[in-house]
Amino acid sequence: MTEGKISRSILLFALPIFLGDLFQQLYNVVDSLVVGNVLGKEALAAVSSTGSLLFLIVGFLHGVFVGSSVIISRSFGAKDAEKVSIAVHTTIASALIAGILITALGIGMTPLLLKWMGTPDDVFTEAVTYLRLYLAGGIFMVMYNACMGIFQAVGDSKRPLYYLIIAAVLNVVLDLLFVAVFGWGIGGVAVATVISQMVSATLGLIKLTKVDGIHKVDIKKIRIDFGMLKEQLKLGLPTGVQNSVVAFANVIVQSNINVFGSVAMAGNGAYAKLERFAFLPITSFSIALTTFVGQNLGAKKYDRAKKGARFGLVAGVLMAQIIGILIWSFAPTLVGIFNSDPQVIFHGTQRAKVICLFYFLLALSHCLSGVLRGAGKTTVPMFVMLISWCFIRIAYIMLMVKIIPDIRVIYWAYPLTWFISTAVFFVYYRKTDFLGEPGHVPELGEAAHS
Repeated sequence: MTEGKISRSILLFALPIFLGDLFQQLYNVVDSLVVGNVLGKEALAAVSSTGSLLFLIVGFLHGVFVGSSVIISRSFGAKDAEKVSIAVHTTIASALIAGILITALGIGMTPLLLKWMGTPDDVFTEAVTYLRLYLAGGIFMVMYNACMGIFQAVGDSKRPLYYLIIAAVLNVVLDLLFVAVFGWGIGGVAVATVISQMVSATLGLIKLTKVDGIHKVDIKKIRIDFGMLKEQLKLGLPTGVQNSVVAFANVIVQSNINVFGSVAMAGNGAYAKLERFAFLPITSFSIALTTFVGQNLGAKKYDRAKKGARFGLVAGVLMAQIIGILIWSFAPTLVGIFNSDPQVIFHGTQRAKVICLFYFLLALSHCLSGVLRGAGKTTVPMFVMLISWCFIRIAYIMLMVKIIPDIRVIYWAYPLTWFISTAVFFVYYRKTDFLGEPGHVPELGEAAHS
């Protein structure tokens, strides 16, 4: 990432992430196709009702691991083998502990959390079954993300792609086997996902023990270095808090959607599956920008980091908006793939028509966040997201739904708050030349205070 043509470096890194996320979304889509068409709209609503809650849990942990990725990428760029090794082994150890905790707490609190969200009675039992079984495999989910974060931090985005392809194919086969053949119902969908995550996490960890590089994992060295953990948390906690609080805001949004009934929930769930395809280029370029900026700042190539940031922003926005236009144009047909009920199609299409043409704002916010995280400025995205995507979004919905009891009022919360965050990020990015001169780049240990 520190040598060669900038556009080529970013695209070759982002493309495997894009393809990997594509396969991941495809097997998520298969889950919804099997659930919606074999088990019915109530089961689809049950799975949809858990989406925001799962993102709250996973988003927090993924955000925390951003701290380790930034440290590994900066240290890798600076060729500091000792620091890379300590960071890698601390990451694996903390992932094991976090995975065990999330499994135990998630299984125990599932019914209470779903009640807080106002999940309707007609889908409550199935939602509890799905979420509990899904969280039973929490350790594999966390370990997979930790291993893939290590690969990506050192510039290897191909390994995550290979393991996701394997997981995607396995998940499709198990979905059809468990649900369509064995008749295990919604529990079969969750079990298929857990097994797929277990396989991909295991493959990733095994490969890390065999790589020929400074990021190699030695099982005997897997332990927490508390100095490194403190450094990782200083960088990662702001992103973890940002992800979890924004996800909590989305749980509040989902609770307001639940009021409109299971058909509205199913339609919104189908749309959410489509929206995740717009996230593919956003996620891939955001991660690429974090790694690219981190490695080049570590190598003290400040001008290269700045040029790469500009290219990544433009590419991410263009690709996301193209997907948005396609979803907007073919929304009824795409939503109908998940469930043929006319009301489900109506609700999913209605949301698409409001939101899809504003994906460029979503892309700008996420990609600018990726640049800032690569520079160690993780607190800036946290505060911007908390204010715009949490406080303002919730306040808008709670007020406007009472004034105008129309579900479209909820949908408009997204483009409005995306616009606010993008505007703030853009002003900060233009006014603060944190990539232009060495003096503006914080040391890793000082990053959380910047």
